[in-house]
Amino acid sequence: MTPFIFSRFLFLLIFVNLVLAVLRFSLSQSLCSDGEKSSLLQFKEAFVIDKSASGDPLAYPKVTLWNQVGGRSSDCCFWEGVECDVDTGHVIGLDLSSSFLYGSLDSNSSLFNLVHLRRLSLADNHFNYSQIPTAIKRLSMLTSLSLNASVFSGQIPSEVSELSNLSSLDLSENIDPLTRKRLLVLKKPDFKSLIANLTSLEQLHLSYVDISSTVPDSLANFSSLTSLLLKDCGLRGEFPVGIFELHNLQILSVGFNENLTGNLPEFKQSSSLKALKLAGTSFSGDLPTSIEKLASLYYLDATSCNFSGMIPTSIGKLNQLTYLDLSENNFMGHIPSSLANLTQLVQLWLYSNQLSGPIPFSLSKLQNLELLTVENNNLSGNVNFDMFLGLKNLRTLSLSDNNLSVIIKPGINDTLPQFKLLLLSNCNLRKFPEFLRHQERIDSLDLLGNNIGGRIPEWMFNKSRETFFLLYLSENDLIGEVPPAICNLRSLALLKMSYNKLSGSLPQCFGNFKSLLVLTLRNNSISGNIPIFTEGNQLRLADLGYNQLQGQVPHSLTNCRMLGYLNLENNRLDDVFPYWLGSLPELEVLVLRSNEFHGVIGEPKPHYEFPKLRIIDISFNNFTGKLPSSYIQSWKAMKSNMFWNSSYMMSIPKAESKGSNTISSFVNFRVTIKIKGVDRFYEKIQDIIAVISMSDNKFDGEIPQEIGNVKGIYSLDLSNNNLTGGIPSSLGNLTGLESLDLSRNELSGEIPQELTKLTFLQYLNVSHNHLTGPIPQANQLSRFESSSYEGNSGLCGIPLPNKCGNSEALDPPLPSHEEEEEESSSFFQFGWKVVVIGYGCGFVVGLFAGEFAIARKPNWFSMTFGIRNWQVIRKRRIGRRN
Repeated sequence: MTPFIFSRFLFLLIFVNLVLAVLRFSLSQSLCSDGEKSSLLQFKEAFVIDKSASGDPLAYPKVTLWNQVGGRSSDCCFWEGVECDVDTGHVIGLDLSSSFLYGSLDSNSSLFNLVHLRRLSLADNHFNYSQIPTAIKRLSMLTSLSLNASVFSGQIPSEVSELSNLSSLDLSENIDPLTRKRLLVLKKPDFKSLIANLTSLEQLHLSYVDISSTVPDSLANFSSLTSLLLKDCGLRGEFPVGIFELHNLQILSVGFNENLTGNLPEFKQSSSLKALKLAGTSFSGDLPTSIEKLASLYYLDATSCNFSGMIPTSIGKLNQLTYLDLSENNFMGHIPSSLANLTQLVQLWLYSNQLSGPIPFSLSKLQNLELLTVENNNLSGNVNFDMFLGLKNLRTLSLSDNNLSVIIKPGINDTLPQFKLLLLSNCNLRKFPEFLRHQERIDSLDLLGNNIGGRIPEWMFNKSRETFFLLYLSENDLIGEVPPAICNLRSLALLKMSYNKLSGSLPQCFGNFKSLLVLTLRNNSISGNIPIFTEGNQLRLADLGYNQLQGQVPHSLTNCRMLGYLNLENNRLDDVFPYWLGSLPELEVLVLRSNEFHGVIGEPKPHYEFPKLRIIDISFNNFTGKLPSSYIQSWKAMKSNMFWNSSYMMSIPKAESKGSNTISSFVNFRVTIKIKGVDRFYEKIQDIIAVISMSDNKFDGEIPQEIGNVKGIYSLDLSNNNLTGGIPSSLGNLTGLESLDLSRNELSGEIPQELTKLTFLQYLNVSHNHLTGPIPQANQLSRFESSSYEGNSGLCGIPLPNKCGNSEALDPPLPSHEEEEEESSSFFQFGWKVVVIGYGCGFVVGLFAGEFAIARKPNWFSMTFGIRNWQVIRKRRIGRRN
């Protein structure tokens, strides 16, 4: 070996040993200072680990392995979620997001001793409604602060605005986990003051913060801004158009601010926008043809706005789009064929517009399409179902409620996509589509309102047994019995088969149908007895009205502990009053009208008081004896009009979910009620009213004074009975009453002056009794038509032609301005010529589905299936929502 080579080798050996010595020394030294380590450990000890505190399914307790002693594990720079400066050893980053932390945080927390922090994330924990501590200002070096989805509440302190180095601020999604209400408030300081010093912001996320103001114009000067999330903040006024022109802006989300107005500008240059979310705002005007300049756009959501005009063909140049939602607007004209150029498109929502013409066959080129909804437009023409043959990824298809005729050719049975949601209501179908035989994964099938005749084929219930949860076959021409094989659908939750010609008995297996939540078989010719229900069923709504059911109301219905709505009207049921239903803890609506119920109702038995009943209709039966005053007195739910506070109405049913989404809904149901002596049919449900209808029976005796305690009632009908005595003055306590019918009884005496307190009263009928004396002239009693009082020979005064012999027959006073306002804003919106009083109820029905179509678009799903007020609660990775 030459001396040169030897010296090189010796130098290299010395250098390696020196490096190893330095490494050994550095490893023996702790980067983390004792003070910062102590602060971190104190912070850890201030909280408990609670797995319910984080919603992310990947959450885990990061602080569990923080250790004070034990070699390398005692160096806080190596702790999970802790980041240190390699030169100084100071803690500069702390990420404890999704760590199951539960407890309160205040300004005395040791967290605020970590004054070198630059990045802090406490997202997706539960800080027990703490206010954001004012000591946050001590962390003046922060460039990133994330407190989203961590149950902070109250006013955002002005100290946040002093963090002038912030490039990212996320205070979004602080929502009460129980009420789903916004917790954080931004009013003092307001929005404008908060951001005044934060001019370096690149990300500003304030979704679900109660801002309730306009959007500051100054935001249009934040040239570094890349992401602006302001969803559901109560924003109002005109959205600053200059924000659209921010060159670096990539994500803009201002959805669900219904009072936020604005227009999309003419885009004069290419934009960096990748996601634009305007859903649920009052943005209006046309979509500009220059929208093609948004070449990077992959997500456009403009549902439920006020956009109009035609969908520009230039939208077909946005070839990065994967999600396009223009539903629930006022777009007209044809669906542009240029949409076929959006080859990356996964979801296309066009429902509830005024679109016309055919569905372009060119949409069959969208081979990545998973969802297509065009229902509730004015589309026309034939739809050859084979246009969907090439769309192998298509899972959700809705063509419902247009003027389309769907043509399904033979031979495409096993070549179509495997649908999950297939909605073909009012599509002029004549028979059950044969291809359904080969659908193995279907969750929801809507064939309502077609011309499908004949019997329901057995094969319908041999497929998708484990996934089928919604089946709508109402308003067709189906005949025969309800097939017992329907009980093979083990996940079926909603079943609607009303308005057909079905006959025979109900399958006994309905009583054992554990998954069924909603059952409607209204307006058929079904006979026989109501099935026996076993324990453990989940039935919440049952409408068997307008059939030919016979026998008695089975006591086994008391096993339906979740039942909230029961409609058995217009059948042939022959029974006494089914008092046993009073044990049902959630029953709110009971309709037994037009049957053959009979006998005396009597006194309520203990634990059978109908604790939540708010609508009862037992009219057109043969009940006798006194009015059930003790029952009326026990109906606690009718004594207040605060029905929307019902815990049941706001709850989510407990059930096993086979998917990742839990969905709760209010389901509308049809009902008939007699008003002004006429049976009226109502589809619109009202979920905060109370109704008592006991007309057309054989009740006798006096109207009990106790009826005046039912102060939440909106409609009372005791007409066509044999009631005697006077009109109780306690009716004046029913200040929310809008409809009162006491006609065709044997009532006597004068009309009580107390009825003038009923300032919301829009309909009154006391005709055909034996009433005497003057009609009270205060408020609106004198303004009803004379037919309201006819058939009482002893009555006098306006509006009757016979005048009274004293001053009480003077012309009625003119209505005050307040009275006119009360009339115009009444709950039922009555008119003098037409009385409209809808009743029914909304009950929470929990459905479980793993399909993105429902999770991402609950409003569409609710509208499509006649379901309202969907709330979607998804367990997902917090912070990814926008």
